[in-house]
Amino acid sequence: MPTFTVTGDVDPFLHVALRRGEKIYCESDAMVMMETNLDLKGRMTGGIMGSIMRRMANGESFFQQHIEAVRGDGDCLLSPTLPGAMQVVDIGPASYTLNDGAFVAASDGVELKTRTQSLGNALFAQSGGFFVMEATGRGQVVVSGFGSMFQLDVVPGKDVIIDNSHVVCWDSTLRYEISVTTGSTGGGIGGMIGNMINSQTSGEGIVLRFSGTGKIHICSRNRTGFLEWMKKEVSGR
Repeated sequence: MPTFTVTGDVDPFLHVALRRGEKIYCESDAMVMMETNLDLKGRMTGGIMGSIMRRMANGESFFQQHIEAVRGDGDCLLSPTLPGAMQVVDIGPASYTLNDGAFVAASDGVELKTRTQSLGNALFAQSGGFFVMEATGRGQVVVSGFGSMFQLDVVPGKDVIIDNSHVVCWDSTLRYEISVTTGSTGGGIGGMIGNMINSQTSGEGIVLRFSGTGKIHICSRNRTGFLEWMKKEVSGR
């Protein structure tokens, strides 16, 4: 199996070592350098429908880069679009659901497929609407987060609440619910209005409440918040 190694402390590279006959696929424009024993081709992973569904779910590119060690062993360097850390996640013991923009690369035995989520989650989440992307199969997937990354272990009786913009990926067996607040103000119209007010005054947006048993990878930076800050800085000049 190809060897993924995250190298570098600040805005690291993903170093991939492939033996002859091995191959990986990665997000479009992720390749920075590769040795001449490797071939790179743009392909629609999962066919036309699979590419369309992946585009709808996570905004990923229609075409992905496929890198194969054709003429012998070889290495390549990959880099995510946004600055930040990367994490190599084992697929097989568990499947993982990926948030928007998290995917960097995967070994050939990993399949990225879309699945539907509940109506409530689809309406309020920022992760793919009615569809989310899931990494299944056997191998490894590499994900990236804006800023630093941290791994959380969720256990029964200790639910965790995370701002949606900071979630990178999570064990697909975990249950999750979406809310606009971290508190509870009752049901009905009054409760809904109370939740919205609490969300505005606390500065929190959409949050996810996870329960069950499994791992979650989160990042330190809020991509949406950073882009909004950039717009204000640019427009203010």
